[in-house]
Amino acid sequence: MSTQTIAATRAVAPNYLNVVDGRSVAALGGATLDVVGPSDGAVLTQMPRSGAEDVDRAVAAARKAFEEGPWGRMTATERGRLLCKLGEAILANHDELSFLESVDTGKPARQGKADITAAARYFEFYGTAADKVHGETIPFLNGYTVAVVRDPHGVTGHIVPWNYPAQIFGRSVAASLACGNTCVVKPAEDACLSLIRICELALEVGFPPGVLNLVTGLGEEAGAALSSHRGIDFISFTGSPEVGTLIQAAAAKNHIGCTLELGGKSPQVVFKDADFDAAVPSLVNAIIQNGGQTCSAGSRMLVERPAYDELVARVAERFRTVRVGAWDMDLDCGPMITPGQKKRVEDFLARARADGIPVLAEGQLAPNLPPNGYYVAPTLFGPVPRSNRLACDEVFGPVLSAIPFDDEEDAVRLANGTDFGLVAGVWSRDAKRSMRVARAMRCGQVFVNGYGAGGGIELPFGGVKKSGHGREKGFEALYEFSASKTVVINHG
Repeated sequence: MSTQTIAATRAVAPNYLNVVDGRSVAALGGATLDVVGPSDGAVLTQMPRSGAEDVDRAVAAARKAFEEGPWGRMTATERGRLLCKLGEAILANHDELSFLESVDTGKPARQGKADITAAARYFEFYGTAADKVHGETIPFLNGYTVAVVRDPHGVTGHIVPWNYPAQIFGRSVAASLACGNTCVVKPAEDACLSLIRICELALEVGFPPGVLNLVTGLGEEAGAALSSHRGIDFISFTGSPEVGTLIQAAAAKNHIGCTLELGGKSPQVVFKDADFDAAVPSLVNAIIQNGGQTCSAGSRMLVERPAYDELVARVAERFRTVRVGAWDMDLDCGPMITPGQKKRVEDFLARARADGIPVLAEGQLAPNLPPNGYYVAPTLFGPVPRSNRLACDEVFGPVLSAIPFDDEEDAVRLANGTDFGLVAGVWSRDAKRSMRVARAMRCGQVFVNGYGAGGGIELPFGGVKKSGHGREKGFEALYEFSASKTVVINHG
């Protein structure tokens, strides 16, 4: 089915608006930005080009909703029920939302559907968790009772990237709302359509005005205004380390906290005793999913030297079957999100070839692709020198580096030998060795004999080093989006 045929039945609206204080509104200055589909480079629609005054309006609405509106007086159970209702509404509008997610990002239709299902699951998970954030009592002096309770921060800001807009919106916003905060969301200018529609659904299911606000616009305008706003009490950001540094500096000036998830150069360590039949498809999928535009992409395949040739040959064979196409072709990979991202990946490829690194396999671009789409063929390189840029820097595209190692100690040193530390994989039938290596990894998540877990809603997620700090997903996110308060009662 072509893009035009699908668009005829699930049309993109002629323009999209901010959602502020319970209403859909244009930017105060009236400016707009084009929304471009990466599958064919065509303009899909327009969205507001919001500025500082629009962020001011959204933050003021969120503050009023937190301090004066019904949200602050709701019980945790009542908040949780609203979150669950929004999860149900997302599922009820699954076709529309998954269409918007895929046409806006270029990801294959099946991935868009999976992402919307995961977004709904976040609201279900945190809806049912809202009334289960329990405090504690501390033994103290005679005549005293000490209670530790958790309070919401207040107004939280959420800067959401373009690669998984629906999922990352769900994981941070749902957790924040469950704790009783109100939210202002700034989605990436490159992908925001599904998030605007979810915010509209929140109003339809009964969220009070001002609880969930969204402003679109450029990062250096609306994003900078939100991250530096003195009315924000906590910030959640997912994106590049460079922008993360700016976000953290802005938060520091206002003396507020933030969670930062800033990408990775994640290793998959394969020992010679691994189950290759299980490992090979996972190794390939972990780098081609979403066109490699995934923070946790398994971009380094580290292989014990005696098994290197066999495993690399099998991965290369599978790599050659990978197909790239427009989102509605529903193949293995879609396009890069923008021309700039396409050029970034192509620059990495060209530099690796110029450095003389062998190309072991390439995926296939589907025939008759739209000429103006942003397509890149997935590429397997190896052996990649350990100090080469390809082995150290985040490409954020479908590029896999194969690197041999000598023994367990060498594997750990190599795996930990970048500036990043987000996710890692370990493949071995030796349970003791798998646990030793997993414990030695400097990262936020380790998968043993597998990689990734769908949305991983229940699993705390975040990084160390340049991959950021703080944790989202799972119950641990509820502690990020709330603060402890110690109450000391002298009752004699």
